[in-house]
Amino acid sequence: MTTSASVPAEREGAIATGTVTDRLVDANEQYAAAFSDPGMDARPVLGVAVVACMDARLDLHAALGLELGDCHTIRNAGGVVTDDVIRSLTISQRALGTRSVVLIHHTGCGLEALTEDFRHDLEMEVGQRPAWAVEAFRDVEQDVRQSMQRVRTSPFLLHTEDVRGFVFDVKTGLLREIDPA
Repeated sequence: MTTSASVPAEREGAIATGTVTDRLVDANEQYAAAFSDPGMDARPVLGVAVVACMDARLDLHAALGLELGDCHTIRNAGGVVTDDVIRSLTISQRALGTRSVVLIHHTGCGLEALTEDFRHDLEMEVGQRPAWAVEAFRDVEQDVRQSMQRVRTSPFLLHTEDVRGFVFDVKTGLLREIDPA
């Protein structure tokens, strides 16, 4: 598989010098030159919000057969349901009409190698403890269950009957559904 990281910048038409951000801005200029407004609004066509890990190996649209405008995508480290994810889901449901929630964690997640000591280490380094939890976990399936429970019990969400959780296998590309029980 070829990724943008494995293709020399010169082949991509990007400037060979400069920062990665410069490369991204150059790519955007090429994109914008051919861009035409698709005429969509912010409401996802399929009425679904997908919460997933930020891991660069997860191409959610390709893995789920989604097109631009089909879903809201909410990503963070681990794909865990935090207060900010509940905030985004609440806006997604109450203001933009989504009714279904799909949660996707994955094999080989970096959060499995961390502990809450990460916060302590940051405090020692910078002199201030982060207000947020790392949300590290050892059992990906159990963390999916916990995330489903957080969505299902949130008083802010209108639609909690269609909440399903999965583990994406980064080696095979397959989703494995997790029983919430």
